[in-house]
Amino acid sequence: MDKKVTRGNGLLEKFLAKRRSDVANGLIPFSHRKGRILDIGCGSYPFFLVNTEYSEKYGIDRIGKEALNNENTAGINLLNFDIEKSEPMPFPDNYFSAVTALAVVEHIAPSVFLGLLKEIKRVLIPGGVYVMTTPAPWSGGLLDLMVKLRLVSSDEIEEHKAEWGRNNLLRAVTKNGFVKENVRFGYFEIFMNTWMAVIK
Repeated sequence: MDKKVTRGNGLLEKFLAKRRSDVANGLIPFSHRKGRILDIGCGSYPFFLVNTEYSEKYGIDRIGKEALNNENTAGINLLNFDIEKSEPMPFPDNYFSAVTALAVVEHIAPSVFLGLLKEIKRVLIPGGVYVMTTPAPWSGGLLDLMVKLRLVSSDEIEEHKAEWGRNNLLRAVTKNGFVKENVRFGYFEIFMNTWMAVIK
């Protein structure tokens, strides 16, 4: 059965989820894959976690019971957790070798994102990597057009609460204790999306 990878409908949703997944997989060093990975905002169907190789996989989101019991997510530890409540994540310090947040930060308030970054730094091991993707700030008009053409999910786009350019992302991560020299940026999907990789 073909799984929905996002809420709502859009002809390109699965393609775009695969592109984000491929980008994230390419940014996580092979040496880290014997540890644990956490995908924040993994969705009701954790597409990225299903499509990555890792010894231990964890995902958090506002997940319903049907997702927690999904046979296709065997071996993935899914937790129902709402990051917008700004509570500490239910993991000990220095627990994950990688943390990802793919197409997530645009859905939360900037103040929530800043608090989340503190938590990400806390749960990452020294030398661990945080990888995120987000639409580039200039892509809003194009995304609105793609919604009208039913290429992307209106449910996803209409929920956007913030835009994050490279400079704002750099300020946010360095404000929360990450070192500027350990931050890398890039673009994908004809510069419509930004990726960021940060080593703790």
